[in-house]
Amino acid sequence: MSDTKLLTEQALLAGGCFWGVEELFRTFPGVLSTEVGYTGGKTLNPRYEEVKTGETGHAEAMLISFDPKKVSFEKILEFFFTMHDPTFLNRQGNDVGSQYRSEIFYFNDEQKVIAQRVMQKINESGFWPKPVVTQLSQAQKFYPAESYHQDYLQKNPGGYTCHWVRNSPNT
Repeated sequence: MSDTKLLTEQALLAGGCFWGVEELFRTFPGVLSTEVGYTGGKTLNPRYEEVKTGETGHAEAMLISFDPKKVSFEKILEFFFTMHDPTFLNRQGNDVGSQYRSEIFYFNDEQKVIAQRVMQKINESGFWPKPVVTQLSQAQKFYPAESYHQDYLQKNPGGYTCHWVRNSPNT
């Protein structure tokens, strides 16, 4: 039996408006592709017009495919915690509502354990002045967002974003 890892792995993250999250992860070393969409809710095949009301239960999220030989899930999460404020429940910048929550959706027990460890390290580091309120949930069905949302800030360079990279915590 081989002990080699898969050629690609996935991360499913919600950190507010998916435009800014995608733009920052798009060029992150080891990331192979990004796709924005919706997950974590109760509505089947949700569309943006429904999700933006906050009534579907879905979060704006991003599915990241990455090369585990070039970047670990842990490093993906550490970067995630520098690009949005995980101490606000259901808010990033001017975007307010459960669809803008901070949440990590894990695909397996290994990702769950890593996420718990990273969140603990972030809290203990003092990087954020308040405790992290990021939710941790098992991955659910991911629904890709409409095509005009994919690579939105590449298509609209002056578009809105409330995401930027803060200095990395010493975790």
